[in-house]
Amino acid sequence: MEITIYTDGSALGNPGRGGYGAVLISGPFRKEVAAGYRLTTNNRMELTAVCVALEMLKFEGSDVVVYSDSKYVVDAVAKGWLFSWEKKGFQGKKNPDLWRRFLRVYRRHHVRFVWVKGHAETVENNRCDQMAVAAANGSNLLVDEGYETAPQQA
Repeated sequence: MEITIYTDGSALGNPGRGGYGAVLISGPFRKEVAAGYRLTTNNRMELTAVCVALEMLKFEGSDVVVYSDSKYVVDAVAKGWLFSWEKKGFQGKKNPDLWRRFLRVYRRHHVRFVWVKGHAETVENNRCDQMAVAAANGSNLLVDEGYETAPQQA
């Protein structure tokens, strides 16, 4: 059975407080997840949303379609740039910690990406946006270790 994932990330200020939201749908099952961070970037939250959602999948080898409004994430994978970056050790690229995390989970499944226009008619993408913004505005914000401790700011 195919799993559908919608994701979105948000940063209030870039960098600034940030959050992500994801909706996972499989048949009659639906799960929502979100979290906020005290200091991060929009692209890091977009990518974190995808990583967290894929990490939640229970069965290896799942067929997954990820809907995202992030050209950064969708194009990096769909156009194959990510795999060149990996071969070069992510030299000069931003967010290598998250890209490595993504690749570990991406390779356990059959994942296809679909870009959707942000803040448009995609109901579930809008839900993810609401969750991401609410998480960024929430309390008990997490620390984005990969951003705050990175030698070059991602």
